[in-house]
Amino acid sequence: MPTDTPQPAFVLVRPQMGQNIGAASRAMWNFGLDRMRLVAPRDGWPNPDAVAMSAGAGRLLDEAQLCETVAEAVADCTYVLATTARPRGLTKPVLSPERAMKEARDRIARGEKVAVLFGPERAGLENADIAQANAIISVPVNPEFASLNLAQCVLLTAYEWRRQTEDVIAEEMAMAGTEWANNQEMDALAKHYEDRLDAAGFFFPDDKAESMKINLRNLWSRMPMTRADVQTLHGILRQMVRWKERGD
Repeated sequence: MPTDTPQPAFVLVRPQMGQNIGAASRAMWNFGLDRMRLVAPRDGWPNPDAVAMSAGAGRLLDEAQLCETVAEAVADCTYVLATTARPRGLTKPVLSPERAMKEARDRIARGEKVAVLFGPERAGLENADIAQANAIISVPVNPEFASLNLAQCVLLTAYEWRRQTEDVIAEEMAMAGTEWANNQEMDALAKHYEDRLDAAGFFFPDDKAESMKINLRNLWSRMPMTRADVQTLHGILRQMVRWKERGD
């Protein structure tokens, strides 16, 4: 059964290759979408090539709604978006994928049903298909090579949907089982290095020793280090001292 998550339906219009349908289902499920509708697939339906390419998203194919026409596929929808990479001479709002998925999110939140049309691989949607849409999604691609693979276009649109409906963390630090070093640990590291460098005669001449130590402390404070980092630096210095004392 489809999930209960409110979402747009992705309508593949006259798709030509089963592999692309399967790849599209995989792209949809990557971003939590599972409402696929198929309009007159060229090679019939079901298609074993689609299943082979779905890579774990076969449920979407099993539950896909098969339609004969675009009108049938969007009959229950109140807002329809059509993807196209080239001008069509039609007077319609043209939205970026980001703006389009924000609009879809807002309308679905109000209880509307939304569909997104994706055209066949060879030439994309026909004007007659786009005429049934309320707005166009235009991807800012290289104008000298504007054609997107069907699954790529589905993936891009699904990604934008995810961005508009989930809290996407822009940046985070993977701590790999450790924690940030606290000030006490950083102070102990600084003192360890100061003591050993002092013994080695590093702080010379005497009248500059204090400022050299301050500069070194400032260096440590600018470095965000984990406890593992601190332990590693302690270990390096201890080993160097042992090596020197052995006289190797």
